[in-house]
Amino acid sequence: MDKSLTASKKLMKNYLSELLTEDKEDLIEQKAAEEEKLNKLLQKASAAERVNETIANTVISNKSTNINIDEQKVELLSKSNKQPVKNTLPKEEDKNKLKAKNTNKTYRDKSFQAMFFDVAGLTIAVPLVELGGIHNVDKITNLMGKPKWFEGVMLHREEKINVVDTALWVMPEKYNAELRKSINYQYVIMLSDSSWGLQAENLVDTVTLKPEDVKWVSSAKRPWLAGLVKDRMCALLEVESLIQLLNNGIDIQQI
Repeated sequence: MDKSLTASKKLMKNYLSELLTEDKEDLIEQKAAEEEKLNKLLQKASAAERVNETIANTVISNKSTNINIDEQKVELLSKSNKQPVKNTLPKEEDKNKLKAKNTNKTYRDKSFQAMFFDVAGLTIAVPLVELGGIHNVDKITNLMGKPKWFEGVMLHREEKINVVDTALWVMPEKYNAELRKSINYQYVIMLSDSSWGLQAENLVDTVTLKPEDVKWVSSAKRPWLAGLVKDRMCALLEVESLIQLLNNGIDIQQI
């Protein structure tokens, strides 16, 4: 086996292991955040109870005043619950939208088919319901002023396809001249009904997966990743979010 290919496969295994490790850290951080949020809610509830008691005592001790308890309670509680308006950057808004999309996938609730393909030793899966088609790699025209991972435009039956150097997009920190030389792209995997296509070296197979076969991931840090297929230790793409990232010219390091 070619040494460069063996090295790239080892890098990919390390890469996915890093994702799993980061997920465990995310869970710990998430639990801590949830506990902090719960404590704040309990404190707020306790404060609200004290406000209610104060209002009730005030009304009881001064019956001559015409105070509407419910109206005053609502006013006080609404003031205490108001949050300052934050100036959210468009990029942060995009992250939140992508994260929200990750939690609204009906195919995840039952068995579904996924197609597996590989790139530089990394196996990637895409749900068939989000697969727009498969083309053989043809002449690609480079365009100026595009991200490095944007390979160029390929024509297929008068359709313009935006071709992505998949390895460069997914693992830019591990992408070097040696790895690029070892890659032999043969196919373009179309993402849903968009004009975006991911380059692939080989089409592996199509498999029916059950929801429990996947370690689902919901993280704004990796909106392109729907989860990890457990028995194959490979990435399952979150296609809608990936399309939006590509539309915005964002690579994996800018998320």
